[in-house]
Amino acid sequence: MKTILLGTAIVVAGAGAALAQDVVRLGTEGAYPPYNFIDDAGEVAGFERVLGDELCARAELTCTWVTNDWDSMIPNLVSGNYDAIMAGMSITPERDEVIDFTQNYTQPDPSAYLVMAGNEEIDLEAAVIAATGKCGRELSTLVDRPQHLYQVGSMGCGGAMGLGVALNVKRPVVVLDGDGAVLMKMGTLATIGERAPTNLIHVVLDNGVYDSTGGQATVAPNVDFTATALA
Repeated sequence: MKTILLGTAIVVAGAGAALAQDVVRLGTEGAYPPYNFIDDAGEVAGFERVLGDELCARAELTCTWVTNDWDSMIPNLVSGNYDAIMAGMSITPERDEVIDFTQNYTQPDPSAYLVMAGNEEIDLEAAVIAATGKCGRELSTLVDRPQHLYQVGSMGCGGAMGLGVALNVKRPVVVLDGDGAVLMKMGTLATIGERAPTNLIHVVLDNGVYDSTGGQATVAPNVDFTATALA
């Protein structure tokens, strides 16, 4: 039997079954603003908290919120640590094998595919390594593919992982990194520059903050990442 991933339709249509228990536990990450995050009082907040509370009120359910790391969100649902998930998640065949999805309660953000001139024939089957934090969560939500690797608990290791893969395969390898993560292991840039695999593309998304932990400033404005890679 599949476990139910809660959305707007299931909360309302499944209210009769949910009333059989005293409390419905809703799982979320608490680290994906503005959809879900932990506020100054240590409580789950954001769009999904407001929407979830409203759905529970209309269904006359008593609901509590449970936070869980993204990488183990589904396993903990299957294990019964909470009754439903309310968090942005793309539908893939692998996930659909073990959980049920409802219709969207919000539309995905518009996205576009851009390449630099001369790279129009880039291989869309490239391996993609996404840095830990918001970068990986965004990619997983927008499009999830078998050749994606989402880092968890390994901040700063994206470049090194990408280099190792690129040196051992022929297909293109793309590393999506953040400035905060790159600053953790700056020496990797010099190693990549020295080995210079032609099938490795290292993208550093430099917004000057640690986005996943509250937007604290990084020292990236004072660092020349390109010059370090070329050193």
